[in-house]
Amino acid sequence: MRKISKKRAASAKAKQRANVAFRMNILFFSIFLLFSILIFRLGFLQIVQGEGFVRELQRTEEVPINTSVPRGRIYDSVGRILVDNEPKNAITYTKLQTTKQEEMLDIAEMLASIIEKKPDDVTLRDKQDYWIMLHRDKAYERVTKKEEAKLLSDETMTTAEMQIQIDTLVREKITEKDLASLSAEQLEVLAIYRQMSSGYALSPQIIKSDDVTPEEFARVSERLTEMKGVNTTTDWVRVPKSTLSILGRTTSPKEGIPKSKLDYYLARDYTRNDRVGRSYIEQQYEEVLQGQKSVVKNITDGKGTVTETETVFEGQPGKDLVLTIDSEIQAEIENLVEAKLIAMKQKNGSNLLDRAFVVIMDPNSGEIISMVGKKLEIDKETNKRVVRDFAYGTFTTAYEIGSTIKPATVLTGYDQGVIQLNEVMTDEPIKIKGSKVKSSVFNRSSKIPMSDLQAIERSSNVYMFKIGFRLANAIYKFEESIDFDSDAFGILRNSYAQFGLGVPTGIDLPGETSGINGGMATEKLLDLTIGQFDTYTPLQMAQYVSTIANGGYRIQPHVVKEIREPSTDGTTMGPLVTEIEPTILNRISNTQAQIDHIKKGMSRVYYGDKGSARAYFGDSPYQAAGKTGTAQVVYYDTKRENWGDQTINSTHIGFAPFDKPEIAYAVIMPWAPYYNGQYESTGTILAREVVDAYFEITKKNEAVEELESSTLQTIKPAFTETLIKEGTEEEPNE
Repeated sequence: MRKISKKRAASAKAKQRANVAFRMNILFFSIFLLFSILIFRLGFLQIVQGEGFVRELQRTEEVPINTSVPRGRIYDSVGRILVDNEPKNAITYTKLQTTKQEEMLDIAEMLASIIEKKPDDVTLRDKQDYWIMLHRDKAYERVTKKEEAKLLSDETMTTAEMQIQIDTLVREKITEKDLASLSAEQLEVLAIYRQMSSGYALSPQIIKSDDVTPEEFARVSERLTEMKGVNTTTDWVRVPKSTLSILGRTTSPKEGIPKSKLDYYLARDYTRNDRVGRSYIEQQYEEVLQGQKSVVKNITDGKGTVTETETVFEGQPGKDLVLTIDSEIQAEIENLVEAKLIAMKQKNGSNLLDRAFVVIMDPNSGEIISMVGKKLEIDKETNKRVVRDFAYGTFTTAYEIGSTIKPATVLTGYDQGVIQLNEVMTDEPIKIKGSKVKSSVFNRSSKIPMSDLQAIERSSNVYMFKIGFRLANAIYKFEESIDFDSDAFGILRNSYAQFGLGVPTGIDLPGETSGINGGMATEKLLDLTIGQFDTYTPLQMAQYVSTIANGGYRIQPHVVKEIREPSTDGTTMGPLVTEIEPTILNRISNTQAQIDHIKKGMSRVYYGDKGSARAYFGDSPYQAAGKTGTAQVVYYDTKRENWGDQTINSTHIGFAPFDKPEIAYAVIMPWAPYYNGQYESTGTILAREVVDAYFEITKKNEAVEELESSTLQTIKPAFTETLIKEGTEEEPNE
């Protein structure tokens, strides 16, 4: 046997030890690598994704709840209350995620024994479901085995869909006799249970807030420990103190979020039964007025059951709005419009008359000082004529505005280079072959040389027609055919749009209309130049004349002046949050000299020897300027039996004082009295009364020192004693 040398044995052991060391190194390196990956992963989760997981945890544990925080108040421009909140006792119920149906029913029965709840809102479906709850076995026994087998044999339905079909079949088998067996006490329990189960978990549901008596409030408060989830609290009801329709209205907890806007509000952490603004200012400024809900954190046990809730954020009342509208001026002009409307309704040819509008705007800031609309309607209960507020009609309805458009037509002529300042043209009857004679009201047969200023002063139709001819590159000859360049329609409309006519004004209210573009029928071009073709809103008219008054800047109109924090003491307004600054939408393309020239023509309308409004404004104690208008129109509105009838729209625009305008105003009375071709300048008469009233009120109030908008203002009572309860108003029907 051959012996192994000691040297060779030592070498083998050395190799073995080296191999083991190598393997251990690999093992340690692998462990190091794994730990490094683990640490890297933990660091990634902690540092990179940590905030996201925290937000997700808060989303599931911290829940916004529908607390009844007061909605922001609304004031007029000097601090008078327009919309307030009225506190009232309320009984609420908040269910947890783990609350069972049987527990809710027991609590409903306890509540029914100590409060009165009318079952007015209980539906047939509610009664059916409640009867099934009380007689479950008996109800489901009415579905025969054959009927059940037929449903179960349908392999296209899921188990949930099958159960829905069975439940539907059970309801169909409930008879009127079954439902009649429900006692008055049971129906009261049902009415309470219905409210308790209508909302989300952790969102308080109002069980009763209308007419909660002190006795009911006290009895429930005494037994809160016996009724888990029930609470006595303070609810708030919206109290408008003005009939001004643009204030808007809110939904009630019963109505909740309108279906058409459900997704919008749910995406913003609202719940289905939240009260939200449903029209005008309340809707436009919903997110400002709404306030912020409380946020609670769910504290759960090891099984995930909520044991208690902890308030993370108490919630905040909504912010207050200060409007640009002065209640005193608004009320006085409303009285003037209403009186004029009723008086004109007594005249011959007034069968179509049912509305009138006035808008007063600060031409320098865009602030709406007064927005008045009144409408005659027949009361459904008394069958008598009443006057409703129709202020929203100033921006949701549109009309032909007649000769008030003529300053814009002349300015278009200047800008397009088809006429020059002081250019004279002949006012004469116009006759195109195949059409009727068109002429100015004051000149049916003569030829009268007339400058641009005289054309504005006397309201010449023919001067405007001839501007239209030139814009259309048309050569006019009496009783001959004529070719129009259709581009003239676009030129005129684009120019009018610079002033705000035929385009949105940008008012901070929903539902604004732009009016109707009548198209490009050749024979209508001349009518377009004198405001008897396209339609415009009263608010567009006010923006248009403001643009001329301030030197050519189209200012965005707005009805909200300031946003403030809620008052802390009820006597002074809260700190200023936002002051709405003027927004210039565009500057018209005319030169300052052209604008100033047209303003002179508008001054001559009031004070010129032959001014069309001299009889009404010639003796005014202030210097102003304006333009009259009468549009001959065909009626197509709500009275279908009168479609096609001839009538007129009486209109007026103006601004004052002339040198430093502080107001621009627009008046329109659609379908004014028109009898045997005769009519009154109703719009101009009303305009004089409106401007007089404005200056009388402002002069009277000049002695009152106005506080700076950035300082605290004293809250003043409403200008009128009008009080409108929430939910009693009629919805806009235009």
